[in-house]
Amino acid sequence: MSEKEYDGIPRSKIPWDPIIDYERCTTCNKCVEFCHVGAFASKKEEGSRKTVVKPNKCIVFCRGCEDICPTGAITHPSEKQTQKIIDKLKTKKEV
Repeated sequence: MSEKEYDGIPRSKIPWDPIIDYERCTTCNKCVEFCHVGAFASKKEEGSRKTVVKPNKCIVFCRGCEDICPTGAITHPSEKQTQKIIDKLKTKKEV
């Protein structure tokens, strides 16, 4: 089950989704099989299979799929920038 909130902030407001480099992705589906919250899916597109990201499913600050990807096709946004966004959202919430 994916997070509905992270640190009191709605998950949908936190930009923490995997980024797939489709030039490197071989559609091996290791990320699909690995991710226990279902952040990835295999989709048929233009007659071939493509791995896609399901927005807001990824657990904030989880990077396990990066390690499991044999071609290094998966990255995430900057942890530092994401934390700044979370801190800013928390400050707004407290006002």
